[in-house]
Amino acid sequence: MKDNIHPTTFKAKMTCACGYEAEALSTKGEVVNVEICSQCHPFYTGKQRFVDTAGRIDRFRKKYAKFGEGK
Repeated sequence: MKDNIHPTTFKAKMTCACGYEAEALSTKGEVVNVEICSQCHPFYTGKQRFVDTAGRIDRFRKKYAKFGEGK
């Protein structure tokens, strides 16, 4: 195995937007902020939560509206 080709790993503190914190190994750094974790993700909780979906849909429609006009 070659020396000095692997990234540096850190014992990181993962912090979610919902407030959940956990420790894990990471190559991103010692502090990693995430938007959604297993404590607040709808797949794991069984509850549906909208995270700015209306804004995304509006931006998508606005961006691709000009392609529908040519038909």
